[in-house]
Order: sequence, then structure tokens, then C-alpha cells
Amino acid sequence: MLHRVISMIDTESWVMMGADVKGDIYEGLLEKNAEDTKSGAGQYFTPRALINVMVACIQPKPEKTIADPACGTGGFFLSAYDFISDSKNYQLDKEQKAFLKHKTFHGNEIVPNTRRMCLMNMFLHNIGEIDSQPLISANDSLIADDGMRYDYVLANPPFGKKSSMTSTNEEGELEKENFTYNRQDFWTSTSNKQLNFVQHIHTILKATGQATIVVPDNVLFEGGAGEVVRKKLLQNTDLHTILRLPTGIFYANGVKANVLFFDNKPASKDPWTKEIWYYDYRTNIHHTLKKKPMRFEDLSEFLELYNPENRFERCETYSDKKPDGRWRKFSYEEIISRDKTTLDIFWIKDKSLTDLDNLPNPDVLALEIVKNLELGLESFRKIVVQLDN
Repeated sequence: MLHRVISMIDTESWVMMGADVKGDIYEGLLEKNAEDTKSGAGQYFTPRALINVMVACIQPKPEKTIADPACGTGGFFLSAYDFISDSKNYQLDKEQKAFLKHKTFHGNEIVPNTRRMCLMNMFLHNIGEIDSQPLISANDSLIADDGMRYDYVLANPPFGKKSSMTSTNEEGELEKENFTYNRQDFWTSTSNKQLNFVQHIHTILKATGQATIVVPDNVLFEGGAGEVVRKKLLQNTDLHTILRLPTGIFYANGVKANVLFFDNKPASKDPWTKEIWYYDYRTNIHHTLKKKPMRFEDLSEFLELYNPENRFERCETYSDKKPDGRWRKFSYEEIISRDKTTLDIFWIKDKSLTDLDNLPNPDVLALEIVKNLELGLESFRKIVVQLDN
């Protein structure tokens, strides 16, 4: 078998292959690597269907800068590159092509192997030069504001609630310590990693910049620093859309996540957010990584309702007569009056709780149970570590 594989590889003219073909092959290898849950590689890999929908929503324009402060293997960059270089979207001239190749993308990735994979991934897709200044920094993007500002930020910051650093104790053992980033540009100080990324992304956006980021549920409902960040986000940006994602689409087990879409705005006495549009793609939706992975087509209704051509012309699919409509808006007044300004909103009845004749398949239920148990165990492990410290 190994001889056959080597023979097949030898017969291919790799040098003659275009960047798109070699890049797609490399992307496929990264996705296969992400499926190996034991290696933990999946935490750096965002489902490409989701990335492509997020990019299609914001429709990045030529000669604009795009950043990802936790870029993993570079999925957002590649999708944005494909969108901008697609002749159906734009007819690029020579200068625009050069800008796209050398000046558009800027990222950070602190895990050395993942950063190397990202750089190779981008190079194989004709982004940057292998012997030029790397487009991906190895610095922790949360440490400080480097002063750079970008037109777009697309990101799926790493899951994991606490920011921590590893040190060696007197016994020579590795131990983790939670720490809080102390930055003057942040609205509040917290050790919550996701809240820090939300604040950092707001900082690095230009005054007219746009952001689309994946965040876990705790960003929507956590009190204390979470409430402060949500109120500031509503005040200082136009947080116009939240996409609620189902479980079973990420390689990290049991993740409940959402996509926030917001536009940065200049300082104002009045809040910039007037209303938030929600698309509930979680309730009564079931996906698994292998048997039923999420596809781009699964979010086609959301993309159409989002209306990227003119998002100010939208129509709800929810009404009193259609309570199962997934697309619904809430005013700023409704949001700000909620306890802790929580953005954790659902309105569709969960059929698995009310209709026992239409439960998900046993394998889906079993997977959900396993995920919930693993999340519970992980929470207890973190408590034990904190008690030990």
C-alpha cells in the first residue's frame, strides 16, 4: 500500500500545479489533521463552511486590510483572498492584486507549529513571499496595542475561558497561573480570554472598520466584566447581527458558540446599536462532524436574510403567527433592560423537550450526552487546579 501511495505521488507534476490546487491539497491535509481529536489540532481549525459564510456577509473590498489576532491555520485569510480575487466579485488591476498578495493580511499566532502551518498555507495560496517579512506575528496579540488599525477583523479566538501562562515551580513542575491583561484601551480588566479578545478587536478596528468573530455563549451572558463589555459594545459599535450556532460543528467537543457582527463607530453620547438581528441556527438543528457536517448551503437562508448588499433592508421571519421563524430583531431598549444586559436570547421551542416522538437519532443524543459530560469534567478539573494553586 505504501509503495502504491509513493508511486502515485511520484507520477504527479507538483511544480506544474497551480497555487490553487496545491493550496487546496494542503487545506485538505489540515482538515484531516484537525479530525484527530487526540492531537488537539482541531482547536486551530474553524469549519470552512462557517468561515465562507462570515466572509460572504461582510464582503471585504480590494485594497483594504484584514486582521485575525488568533489566526490558527489561516482559514479566514484564505476565504477572504478567494472572495476578493474572484472575478465574479471584483475585476482587480495590477496594483490591487499586489496589495492583496503583500499588504492585505495581518495575523498573530502564538503556537509555533500552527503558525508555521499558517504561513505555508498562505504561501501555497499565493499570499506573501516565502523569503519576505512574515505576515503572521508570533507575538501574543493581547499583550499590548501595537497601534495598527484594520478595515476588517475576522476571527475565531481560541476556546477556553481563562487567560493563563505556564511557569516552572521550585520542584521543576509546570504549572499554569491565571493572569489579567492590564491595558488602558480595554473597557475592563478580566482574565476571561474571550472578553479580552472582543475588547482587543474593537481596539484594532479603524473608526469605520467591520468585525465578525466567533465567541462562546459565556460572552453573551456572563456577569461582571462580561456585562461591562456588552454595554460598551452596544454603546461604541453597531452590534447589528448575532448568528447562534449549533453544537457538533467544531472539533472541540460540546462547544456552544455564536458569531457577532459589528461595525466600529466614532465616540458618541448615544449608543450606536439601535437593534440586533438574531438568527437562531441552534434550536432543533443537529450536526455531527462526520455523518452530518455543516455545509455552506445550510446557512444559505441566513446569508439571504442578512442581506449583505443592504443590511438596512431586512424582514423578520418570526411573528406571532410564525413563532418558529429563525430571524428576529430586538431593539436596544429591549436588550438593555434585560438582566446583566444578556444577549443570550432564544424564542423557538426545543422540540426535543416537547415532542418525544421526534427525538434526534440515538447517535446524536449519545454524542450530546458525551459532550455535556466532558464539559462538566473539564470544569471540575479547572476548579481542582485553582484550588491547588
